[in-house]
Amino acid sequence: MALNVVWLGLFFLAGALGAWRWLTGADPHVFAAMAQASFDAARTGFEVALGLTGALTLWLGILKVGEAAGAVRLLSRALSPLLKRVFPGLPPGHPAADAMVLNVAANLLGLDNAATPAGLKAMKELETLNPHPGTATDHQVMFMVLHAASLTLFPISIMAIRAASGARNPADIFLPILVASACSVAGGFLTVALVQRLKLADPVLLGWLLGLAAVLGGGVALLLRLPHDRVEAASTTLGTALMLGAILWFLALATLRKVNAWEVFIDGAKEGFQTALSLIPFLVGILVAVGVFRASGGMDLLVKGIWACVRWTGLPEGAVGAFPTMLMKPLSGGAARGLTLDAMRTFGADSFTGRLSCLLQGSTDTTLYVIALYSGAIGLKKTRAVLPCALVADVCGFLGAFAMAMIFFR
Repeated sequence: MALNVVWLGLFFLAGALGAWRWLTGADPHVFAAMAQASFDAARTGFEVALGLTGALTLWLGILKVGEAAGAVRLLSRALSPLLKRVFPGLPPGHPAADAMVLNVAANLLGLDNAATPAGLKAMKELETLNPHPGTATDHQVMFMVLHAASLTLFPISIMAIRAASGARNPADIFLPILVASACSVAGGFLTVALVQRLKLADPVLLGWLLGLAAVLGGGVALLLRLPHDRVEAASTTLGTALMLGAILWFLALATLRKVNAWEVFIDGAKEGFQTALSLIPFLVGILVAVGVFRASGGMDLLVKGIWACVRWTGLPEGAVGAFPTMLMKPLSGGAARGLTLDAMRTFGADSFTGRLSCLLQGSTDTTLYVIALYSGAIGLKKTRAVLPCALVADVCGFLGAFAMAMIFFR
């Protein structure tokens, strides 16, 4: 629904702005420019989708091997002590606990195909403990906010899009997105914890929170001690090293557990290939709408309006071109992806604007979609504090994205 409104709105606004510019004589050729923009954007969408095919085929095949070899189960065991503190009062051994841990672990590894079914199962299992059906419990509120914040360890789709857009080092956004998404999760969790008055002084919980903060903060601090021209290279090296390490870990697990890695890889690769092909209509549709809107002058008006509001912050002017992605992300992931692609096409994949758009895209999940999906699956009518807490998480993630962009790419 949100994407339909956005898509139609872009066309109608473009039509109105184009007509106004033509009638006033501001741009007699605006309709020709809009028509040409639609063809150019359609070609770009198709070319980007084809460029994604190889990366998605490879990575989804590798992730399938990791899933079959038990990587998700191992992560689930490691995360289990933490989730017991985040969801206090959940009965020991309840099926919801396993489903939530599986959801978090799958999100960390970029296994969207495993994360969503596990999330839906978790919500349904939590509903069996709900004394007031139709109203979200504390556990359901926490789970939806954490999923909407979505800590991202391997931003595979964003790196694939950067590669397809001609980025020199597609993995250079790895560490910045990890830190930005961690800010989102921390903001969402702490907000819900304050609302629910959770015990934050628990040693295990403190250990996890402080440990994560120390690792990420220490990593950024070490990088900041490097000459500025080496920070980007160090982030790229770290990201690619962790990705290769994960691949070797998955293959080693498959070997130890006698999984036929090749056959599993082929099955996953076929899924990746189909996923890439299925993206073509979506990418073409949204990029054409954005392209027509830009050609009508609408994007320039939007960017100038935003810049007038945020100039006092000291942000570089190049940041403004990424604001449409930020504004769209909580509403529609597909539209935000299209705006990210448009920013990279317009300003360059390795420009400050293009990279910041990628960071904003990866800093959090699509808030309204997650809430609608999970609450609708079990018929929740009252989601209580989910939306405000999830929006706080979004703001924290966006602030983290801006900070990382200023540190790494300015």
